[in-house]
Amino acid sequence: MATQSRLITVAIHTYDKAQALKSLLESEGIDVTLNNVNLESPVVSSGIRVRIYESDLPLALRIIESHEILALPENKTEGRSHTILVPVDFSDYSFEAAKVAADLAFRHKADIELLYAYIDPSIDAGLQLSDSLTFDDTSDFENRREITHSAEKSMSSFTMRLKEGMKSGSIPVVKIMTNVVEGVPEDAIADYCKFNSPLLIVMGTRGHDKKEKDMIGSVTAEVLDSCRNIVLTVPDPIDFTKIDDIKNILFLCTMDQEDILAADAMARLIPDSDASVTLASLPSKKRRMTAKPEKALLDYLTTNYPTLTFESVGVIKDAVEFSHIHGMRRYDLIIVPNKKKNIFSRFFNPGVAHKVLFQTDIPMLVIPV
Repeated sequence: MATQSRLITVAIHTYDKAQALKSLLESEGIDVTLNNVNLESPVVSSGIRVRIYESDLPLALRIIESHEILALPENKTEGRSHTILVPVDFSDYSFEAAKVAADLAFRHKADIELLYAYIDPSIDAGLQLSDSLTFDDTSDFENRREITHSAEKSMSSFTMRLKEGMKSGSIPVVKIMTNVVEGVPEDAIADYCKFNSPLLIVMGTRGHDKKEKDMIGSVTAEVLDSCRNIVLTVPDPIDFTKIDDIKNILFLCTMDQEDILAADAMARLIPDSDASVTLASLPSKKRRMTAKPEKALLDYLTTNYPTLTFESVGVIKDAVEFSHIHGMRRYDLIIVPNKKKNIFSRFFNPGVAHKVLFQTDIPMLVIPV
């Protein structure tokens, strides 16, 4: 019975939107409680917490997902919510990421959009330190047009390569859209997500040995730390291009209710999967880890996702333990619930997803919670 389970927060909205969500869920037989987020000064509310019973969460999430008005950002006025975004740089690992994205898009009856962002070299050029500055507007215009033309030509060749794979049957046939923009790649991705709300972002990454060379400037790391969208990282090389090939999954847990939200997002992204999921708890500085919440999470997942097989390996304290566990099972995918941090925290204490990205060559599904 729903009344026998604990209350959890399913969303935080403005008052009007929280009331709309409450009405929607209650019309489907789900009990809903609204609480003010600002408990110290409830008159000046920063948001309304929508709470439901834990046993109703799978049904509630499916209802919310099917109602676009509640699933999309409030400032969204136009765009495609059923699109998988694939940022590319026309490399081989970008192509592998696009193949994985095509398989996911085919499953979810979605489109894929290839996004390439380029930076005008003239912007990075140093200023002329002399008494008189000279500008050649004609030359600058021609250079910018040539850069744009080159980027669009590369995108056309990349797209044609994908379409040839679709014709041969090696890549599922889906609709491909392209977008070539000027700007910093991570900013271009953030701007796209702000106005289009993609179903998923699929990003190719370099191999572990090459990642270490550009750890500070990784576009993927910046996206993981700043964007609030589900991101699938596809490392070079990768052992699969189809989601059906994923048989062993490592789920990094925090033993909070966010784990349930992340698990539901995982199950919706790879429905009908018969994969084996290993739960591994991350050490917590705030509370002592016990077996009770771990068992409760394991029981909940086993009950609500019967096609998946779940087991637990306890707490992973460091990279050595992670390598040992991975060596025994050889995981195909890592699930990482990713909490939002401010820019100061991201710089001095990057999130788990950021750390895992640079330590492994395993595909990673990062789910914002």
